[in-house]
Formats: sequence, C-alpha cells, structure tokens
Amino acid sequence: VYGFVATLQPDAEFGRILAAYGGVFVAGSLAWGMVADGYRPDRWDVVGALVCLVGVAVIMYAPRGGN
Repeated sequence: VYGFVATLQPDAEFGRILAAYGGVFVAGSLAWGMVADGYRPDRWDVVGALVCLVGVAVIMYAPRGGN
C-alpha cells in the first residue's frame, strides 16, 4: 500500500523522490539505532548504508537527457 501511494501523486518525479528517500531512510535508521538503542553497526552495515547513499546521489544528481 505504501508504494501504491506514489502512483497517486500528481508530480511525475515523485517516484524518484520516494526512491531517494528510501536510501536516506536506511542510513538514518542505522544512525537512530546508534543514538536511541546504543546499536553498534558492523562494517557491512556501514557499507550497505553508504551504497544506499551513493544510490541516492545517482538518482538525484545523474544527468538526464531532456528530463
């Protein structure tokens, strides 16, 4: 249902924004776990979060031909 809401948005770029938000959400969730629960991420958690943030950068800043 959560993903379906994106199809109802009037902005054609909303899907891209939602995808980028997902990447930030992953990294933010790890950070929140560190602050709120004392969680210590291992190197793979950090690598995964960095991959997500790189994905956000690609989604948001990649040159697009005519879009």
